[in-house]
Order: sequence, then structure tokens, then C-alpha cells
Amino acid sequence: MNRLVRNSLLAGAVVAALGLSATAFAGGRPDLVMSGLKAGKPHQADALIVKFRDGTVAAQQGAVRGGLGASAVRTLRAGGKGGDVVLMRLPRGLGVAAAIEALQGDPSVEYAEPNWTYRHSATSNDPLYTNGSLWGMYGNTSSPANAYGSQAAEAWAAGHTDCSNVYVGVIDEGIYYNHEDLAANVWTNPYDPVDGVDNDGNGYVDDVHGWDFEGGGNDVNSGGVNDDHGTHVSGTIAGVGGNGKGVAGVCWSGVKLISGRFLGRRGGSTADAIEAIDYMTDLKIRHNMNIVATNNSWGGGGFSQALQDAIGRAGDADILFIAAAGNDAYDNDTRASYPSNYPNANIIAVASITSSGALSSFSQWGATTVDIGAPGSGIASTVPRRSKGNLVSAYASYSGTSMATPHVTGAAALYASSHPAATAAQVKAAILGAAVSTPSLQGRVLTGGRLDASGF
Repeated sequence: MNRLVRNSLLAGAVVAALGLSATAFAGGRPDLVMSGLKAGKPHQADALIVKFRDGTVAAQQGAVRGGLGASAVRTLRAGGKGGDVVLMRLPRGLGVAAAIEALQGDPSVEYAEPNWTYRHSATSNDPLYTNGSLWGMYGNTSSPANAYGSQAAEAWAAGHTDCSNVYVGVIDEGIYYNHEDLAANVWTNPYDPVDGVDNDGNGYVDDVHGWDFEGGGNDVNSGGVNDDHGTHVSGTIAGVGGNGKGVAGVCWSGVKLISGRFLGRRGGSTADAIEAIDYMTDLKIRHNMNIVATNNSWGGGGFSQALQDAIGRAGDADILFIAAAGNDAYDNDTRASYPSNYPNANIIAVASITSSGALSSFSQWGATTVDIGAPGSGIASTVPRRSKGNLVSAYASYSGTSMATPHVTGAAALYASSHPAATAAQVKAAILGAAVSTPSLQGRVLTGGRLDASGF
């Protein structure tokens, strides 16, 4: 049973159980939205995302806002396929569920949903870097060796370290772009030099290394030491190798990381995630950049049609969306975890394994909704630290499906660098097709196996 069919059956069960109508709106999934609200999924209490029908004019949108007593915050997506997607602020005393119910019969509205709150999918288990904890990069015959590593070291031994002309989006916290093990592999935008002008017309002024969607600025390390999670996953994807310092990422030379910072101290919102995804998609289309994948080591919100649509637009642009399965140790086949559970064909959902090949105790799984396992327990990588008031380069060991996901993202970049004509579907097929059968993952993930990047 494929993921799309599985999700449809689960959605039907939810509709029947809640007595809801899935046709209340022209689009979206009000059944799944209300299920998420009933389950207490975290969301912004005074915010609503509204997708208007194609052809809806400004006066009609204003009437919808007026009927709710809401104010417009910003347009997340203007026109294109279908109508505008708008973030609204609700008046005091009007709850999200009540607002959604009030709009169900409005002919101008295609769907309405909460602005869910997401968290990164990592836990810190050792604040200090320990030699030998880079096991996630090892292979069967590398030195040191670990059969349950990603086998990236096997690819390096075969001479495959150069990932030039490959770009990866890191949708997460920000990246400490001055880190000694990352600086050479962080993207610097050649299309928009720092001059206070939006030179390439994408709506973001001086987006040097990407954009801070949570903070609304061009400094993707505006969170300082609080951007450790985004910096950590970046090091696993593209930590500089062969420099005698710290760690090496799966794709450790030439690859360029683009930061889409949307996670802040209080997590991140659906609205900011959508804009971060669309930013990467627009860069690829606008500048013909070879953005192969985005890394998405986060989750926790309920169903969002607007977010699924943004992932779909990335898929249309041939960008993989590689997502963490989650850290709450449950079966995603029976209890959906977003964004990894969306049925979009460009998603790869990743579970975590330990250095002995076991499914990590925290990792979620799903025989039809999680695709593959990768190293995620005790993973050493790059982080910022503060010393005498200044940010400095440091290393730490974290655990989580957050840490497993960038191993797969790095493998996608590695494969794309040696197969420049490969489509997103072909890169995904190569990764899943190379999975090594693993007892702990049998019946737990779609491939029944773990990542093997040795042949990439």
C-alpha cells in the first residue's frame, strides 16, 4: 500500500470519527486540520492561514477579513496556481477552530487552517565533541570502520569528495556561516550584492547567505548560539573535509548551503516554513541553480494544505524535501507526523539508527510512511559557542532524527554531483534502491534498510 493511499484511508477514518465534512471547503483537508486541533497540536492562537479561490479580488478578501474582524499580516503566496495565500491575525476572543468553522461556507475561501508551530527534532546528549563519534560517516572498510555508518567514507576513498555546482537548502534554525568547518561551503549570493537594494527582484534585500524568515532579515545567524541545531545539521551535510579540523560532511567539498532560517527560540510557524520553501524554489527557477534538496529536520505541527502545496511546488522544480520522521517513538502509519507524512513524491522521510544498527529509542517509524534509516544517535558536528562575548567555532554530539536526516541530504547531494542529469525522482530512487537491509528496520521503514552512500 503506497503512502498516498494509506493517508487517504486514514483521513477517511478521521472524517467518520469526527463527523466532519471533507467537502466543507473546495480544497485543503478540514478533517485533518480539526483532528490536529483536537489533538492539541501547538499553533499560534491568534493566527489563521487562508487560501482564497482563484479569481478572488481584493474587495472580497477584505470582506472575509472584515467578517472575522481579522487583520492582514502578509501574503505568503500571491496568485500563481490558484488564489492568494494570506496570513491573518484574529481578533481577541476568536479562536482558530471557530474562525475556520465560520469560513466553511464562504464562496471566496478555498481553505483555512492554523499557523502550526514546529520544533526541531533533536536532543543534546553530550555538549562536548568526543573523538570517534563521527561514526555516521564510516563504512565497512574505512578506518575506523562501522558497518552501520552512512558509508560516505567509502565514497571518499573512491575519490568522490567534490560536490561542486550542487546546492542544498537548510530549512531550520540559521547557520553560523563563519564556522571554521563550514565557511567554505556556505553560499554567498552573487545575484544580490550587499548594497541595500533587491538586485535580483526576489523580494529579499541583500540575502547574502539566505534569509531569516523568523526574524525578517538577511542575517541567518541572528540567533547566535541558538542557531546550533541548524549549524549542526549543516556540518553533517557539508562540513569541510581534508582541512585537519573538526568533522567532515557527507558532501565535503564544493557543495553550497543556503540558509532558510525559520526556527527561532519559540520554534517556527507554518507561514515562515512556506516562505522558506518557496524561497528555495524561486532561487532554483529564477537563477537556474542546481538546488538538489532541502533538509527539514523539524516537525510537530498538524496537517497544512498550504505547506503541502509549497512542498509540491518544490517538487515541481525538481527539489527533494528530506524530512525527519520525528522523535516521539511512535508509528507514523497510524499517527501522522508532519511534514514527513505528506504524500508528495519528492519527500524522503528518515528514521534514526544507532551505531550498533538498532532503531534509536526515540525514533518514529512507519512501514509505509517512513522511507529509510540513517545514523542519528551520538552524531558529532559543527555548532557555534560563545567565548568572551564572541561566537566561535565548536563541536558537539547530538541525537535525533534531525541528525539522521542530513546524512540522507548529504547523500542526495553526493549522488547529484556525479549524476548531473538526474531528476529528483531518480536521486530518490537511487538512495532508496541502495538501502542496506537492516533487521531493526524490517517492517519499520519502506525500504527495510539503512542509508548506503558508498556507490554515490
